[in-house]
Amino acid sequence: MPAAEPDLHLLQGTLDLLVLRALSTEPRHGYGVARWIEERSDDELRVEDRALYVALHRLEARGWIAAEWGISDNNRRAKYYELTAKGRSQLALRTSMWTRYAEAVFKVLQAVPA
Repeated sequence: MPAAEPDLHLLQGTLDLLVLRALSTEPRHGYGVARWIEERSDDELRVEDRALYVALHRLEARGWIAAEWGISDNNRRAKYYELTAKGRSQLALRTSMWTRYAEAVFKVLQAVPA
């Protein structure tokens, strides 16, 4: 029987980038952000509630997202988050940085041992 693959855990700083990306197309409430990330990663990335809400509050405090109360699809009161102009700039910057980082890591992983 093959060993089970370990769960993928989000690297520190990655959650902020993923939340910004999830909010780049439309406002979403917290559950919607978590589901968007999980669906886009084919359920490889799971976002813990506490970590998500800490990230949302941190991004709001930095002015990268704004929040407004609204009604969810199931007719419940929910806080909806959306990107601000500052958040869009950060998304572009951090996407570029993360892409460079990931490409460098892949180069090392694919390098022929000396």
